[in-house]
Amino acid sequence: METIVGMTAIAVGIMLGLAAVGAAIGIGLMGGRFLEGVARQPEMANSLQTKMFLLAGLIDAIPIIAVAIALYFLFASGLVDPAGLQALLGN
Repeated sequence: METIVGMTAIAVGIMLGLAAVGAAIGIGLMGGRFLEGVARQPEMANSLQTKMFLLAGLIDAIPIIAVAIALYFLFASGLVDPAGLQALLGN
């Protein structure tokens, strides 16, 4: 049982780390391309900015989904005890 809990903790760490790194790289590349596009055609800045913010929200959705799956794995594996969490929060 301890092996399963330990492997779950490692898997959750890897999952969250890769999601964060992937989102950071995606936002960085998108921001760079946005600046290049605005430098080439300044009159398109408003249109490009709207599309950039929409894509930034979609790119940020991936780490949020990864956090939700990681929390599910943590609670399902027994690594985090819901009763202990309730006591910690004072409920």
